[in-house]
Amino acid sequence: MAAEVVRAYKTDSPEETQAIAEALAREAVAGDIFALNGDLGVGKTVFAKGFARGLGIEEPITSPTFTILQEYDTGRLPLYHFDIYRIEDSGEMEETGLSEYLDGAGVCLIEWAERIADILPEGINYITIEKDASASPDRRIINVEKVTEAKQT
Repeated sequence: MAAEVVRAYKTDSPEETQAIAEALAREAVAGDIFALNGDLGVGKTVFAKGFARGLGIEEPITSPTFTILQEYDTGRLPLYHFDIYRIEDSGEMEETGLSEYLDGAGVCLIEWAERIADILPEGINYITIEKDASASPDRRIINVEKVTEAKQT
């Protein structure tokens, strides 16, 4: 795997995390894929809310944990928001029509993407969010990587 950390951020509030996500979304183009990784409670859905706002989506954003996919088409680009926490095997994603969304006219944001890293295409953006409790309870480190070969976990 060839990966390069393109950007690294530190945030100290959910609002700061959303602002970073919003800025990244403003740069997004149709066909972009953002693989969002991090532990439970680290702020992936907080990030998704800011990302949607950056695309001009004003409706409420919720984690699609039980539905796997939420589609939002009211912004400048459609947002396909996946949460694959409940997926145990990347083969299960075939049933969701994932490949159609990856090649679609919108932007894919995939929470828990490390669970399906073996089927994700090259050239996607990996965003990893980690807590840095040594600094403060709300401190997050957000790394954005551009992966040029399929990422293996």
